Amino acid sequence: MDHRAVKQAEKINSSNSPVLQYCGGALSPEMQPPKLLWVKENLQESWSMVFRWMDLSDWLSYRATGDDTRSLCTTVCKWTYLGHAHMQQMSENDSRDMEACGWDDDFWEEIGLGDLVDGHHAKIGRSVAFPGHPLGSGLTPTAAKELGLVAGTPVGTSLIDAHAGGVGIMESVPEAYSDSNDYDKEAICHRMALVCGTSTCHMAVSQSKLFIPGIWGPFWSAMVPEYWLTEGGQSATGALLDHIIENHVASPHLANRAASQNISLFEILNNILRTMVDDQKAPFFAALTEDVHILPDFHGNRSPIADPKAKGIICGLTLDTSDKQLALLYLATIQGIAYGTRHIVEHCNAHGHKIDTLLACGGLSKNPVFIQEHADIIGCRIVLPRESESVLLGAAILGAVAAKKYASLSEAMKALNAAGQVIHPSNDPKVKKYHDAKYQIFRQLYEQQLSHRSTIAKALE
Repeated sequence: MDHRAVKQAEKINSSNSPVLQYCGGALSPEMQPPKLLWVKENLQESWSMVFRWMDLSDWLSYRATGDDTRSLCTTVCKWTYLGHAHMQQMSENDSRDMEACGWDDDFWEEIGLGDLVDGHHAKIGRSVAFPGHPLGSGLTPTAAKELGLVAGTPVGTSLIDAHAGGVGIMESVPEAYSDSNDYDKEAICHRMALVCGTSTCHMAVSQSKLFIPGIWGPFWSAMVPEYWLTEGGQSATGALLDHIIENHVASPHLANRAASQNISLFEILNNILRTMVDDQKAPFFAALTEDVHILPDFHGNRSPIADPKAKGIICGLTLDTSDKQLALLYLATIQGIAYGTRHIVEHCNAHGHKIDTLLACGGLSKNPVFIQEHADIIGCRIVLPRESESVLLGAAILGAVAAKKYASLSEAMKALNAAGQVIHPSNDPKVKKYHDAKYQIFRQLYEQQLSHRSTIAKALE
C-alpha cells in the first residue's frame, strides 16, 4: 500500500522501455523500480551503503539458507525481470543456478538506476530459480537453531505471499468441475484466484502470453511453471472495509456489542442487514443499497484502469448515524469491491482469458456476505478451499517440492489442493438486473471523476 513513489513511477513510464509491456503497459508505484528510484533520490546515504536489495520472501530464503538465488516470482512480478528468458531451461539440470539473463540493462540505465547493473546485477540478483527449487544445502545450522528445526531441512525458492495463495488454491476444484479427460493443460486456465486480504490480488494463468492494458503481466512461470501469469488487483479491500467501519460514529458501540457476544464486527453487521431485509420488505438482500453507490478506489486503482490518482466516491449519504446506516455503507462497500473484481474479470476475458470459476482465499473469503455478493455480481461460481490458510499451504508446497516429495509444483498442487464449499450466483433474474444497473453506475462514477478532474485542471490553468 506504499504509494510514495507515484512521481517516480510516472517518470519510469515515460521511458517507453520494452519491459513495460510485461507490466500491463505501465509500472505501478507498488513495484520495486519506482520504490528503488525513490530511495536513491531521497535517501542517498542509505542508497550508497546498501549491499543487496531484496524482496521480503527472497530475504527470508536467503536468511534461512545463505543462498542468494532469487525467485522468478518476485523478480518477474515486481522487479521487471523477463522470466521468459528461461523458456529453454525447464529441465532440472538446466534450471540449477540459472544465471540472471532476464534483466534489461538498458531499462535500469535509462531510469537512472544503472548502478544496479554493476557486478552482474549483484545487488538485485545474479541467479534466479523457479519457485520450489531447492536452495543451498537447506537450513543453515544458525537458522535451524533459531527456528527450532533440523539443519539441512530443504527450503524452496520463494513466492510472493499472494502468489503462494494462488498455488494453494488453483487446483482446489471439485471433481465435478474438472473433466479428467481434459486434464490437458487448459483446465486451470478457466480459473481465477482471489487472494483477499488488506488488498486483493486476482491471478489467472494462460498457455499463451496475453498483453492486457492495466493488468500486470504476462509473467512467465511466475506462479505456475510454464504458464503465463496475469495479475490484477485492488489496492485496498479489507483495508477499505476497516476504514469505512472505523470512521463511522456507530462503530465503537457495535465493536462493544461484538466483543460482548464474542463474535466479529462483520458478523454483527451481517445480522443487522438480514434483519433490515425483513423490516424494510426489500425484494432481496442486495437491494438494501439501492440509494448508496461506492467507487472503492480510496487508494487509487491498481487495475484495470491503473490510475494511482483515482479517488473513492460515496454517493447517497444522509445525516443518519445509526447502526443500520453503517451496515448499509458496509454492504455498499462490499458491492463496490465486487464490481471492481467484475471489471477486472470482464477486462481479462475481453483480452483472451476464459475465466468462469473463481477460487477465493484470505481473511475476507471467510465472510459469507462478501463471497455471495461477489458470486452474484460477477456471475461466476466461487470455490472456497478446504484448507482455509491457503497462503501457508502454498508455502508448504514449495517445501515439499524442494524436498523432492513431488516431481513438480504442478504435481504437488494437484495432490495437496482440495475444494471445500462452492458458492453459486443467485438464479433470480431480478438480482442480476439490479447488479447490472449498479455496475453501470459504478463505471459512471469513475468517468464522472475524470470529468471533474479535467474541469478543475482547466480552472487552475
